[in-house]
Amino acid sequence: MPDRSPQPEPSAARNVYAFGITSFLNDTATEMAYWVLPAFLGSLGAGPAQLGLIEGVAESVASFAKLFSGYLTDHIRRRKPVVVTGYFVANAVKPLLAIVTAWPQILLIRFTDRLAKGVRGAPRDVMVAESVPKNRLGSAYGLIQSMDSAGAIAGPLTALVLLSRFGIRSVFWAAAIPGALCVLVALVGIRETKRSRGEESTTNGVESSDARKNKTSASLAARQKSEGQNTKLPTSFYFVLNAVTLFSLGNSSDMFLVLRAQNVGIRVALAPLLGLVFNITYTLASWPAGWFSDHVPRRLVASVGYVIFAAVYFIFGRAPSTLTIWIAMAVYGFYYALTQPVLKALVVDTVEEYVRGRALGIYFFVTSVATLAASLITGELWKHYGASIPFYFSAALALVAAVLLQAARRGSNGPLKG
Repeated sequence: MPDRSPQPEPSAARNVYAFGITSFLNDTATEMAYWVLPAFLGSLGAGPAQLGLIEGVAESVASFAKLFSGYLTDHIRRRKPVVVTGYFVANAVKPLLAIVTAWPQILLIRFTDRLAKGVRGAPRDVMVAESVPKNRLGSAYGLIQSMDSAGAIAGPLTALVLLSRFGIRSVFWAAAIPGALCVLVALVGIRETKRSRGEESTTNGVESSDARKNKTSASLAARQKSEGQNTKLPTSFYFVLNAVTLFSLGNSSDMFLVLRAQNVGIRVALAPLLGLVFNITYTLASWPAGWFSDHVPRRLVASVGYVIFAAVYFIFGRAPSTLTIWIAMAVYGFYYALTQPVLKALVVDTVEEYVRGRALGIYFFVTSVATLAASLITGELWKHYGASIPFYFSAALALVAAVLLQAARRGSNGPLKG
């Protein structure tokens, strides 16, 4: 009698790798443009206040897009078209930076770019969660994040070469190449995932007769369960959300780090190298951090990341020397590695499968709104009180958030893993 035990979906490993390659190419295109943007804004007569407005508005539209896409993700059968469209739009507008003549045009491009990113975020992360067992969530998100940050190494390196030979605008034109490859890989490589890993049973990729008979009733039961509890997310989720939101109020755009570095004396031409320095650390540490969070409390891993963030921002506030700034940027990569993949896995851990999209959408939305406020606050604090104060403010909020994240376990009543 043939073995009818459930087998791993053949598309699972493929999806993780396809998302990883897509992230690498997309971030290569993004980081080519991102780290030269402050200098480009300066050449158009804009400064910290305009940068804060651009990044703030861009993040605000992304936040609403993330909230919408989170709810949409739980109610659509096919998520791949949403993900592919998001990558296409974002990479279609980046090269347009090469032809702008005023900073409001940059605002419009960043608006569109972030809107596309917001729409694709939740469905992508839910597809990843459905492609691996829960005890490998951290590793999966960590691997994809490593590929993403590897692209953030390739991007600044490419930008450095282009800047030295052809100037800033050439960087924006060249970003179209990895952007187009990103869309192609997403279109060809990504496979749809099932709405719930328990809804269907497969053997060697072929649906069994029992699964076909029960498919309709299982789907209906899952839908009714979702609709009956659509106003209920566990307290554990909100404890995590509160801590992350407080932290995000001090987590302004990284472009302020670039401005501060230039303020201290690091040349504009070296701005992409700043991105390279912290992204090397980010790339090397992301997968180990994700794997580690599968074996120890994720809250602890993320809290350590917040403490590292606080230390880096304190150093940027004092800015004792250019060498210290370079070292701080390298250490900054550990903050990203210990929080970005780990917090997504932590959010997924706190909720049931049928509301993963909604939970991720709310998480992305609230933190993006807080990040909008952070960029605006940082710009105003810098303008009125000097460069040091906003960095000290961000460091203090990060330390408080680290404590709150550790306290989340005591007040939780949901399936919080760590």
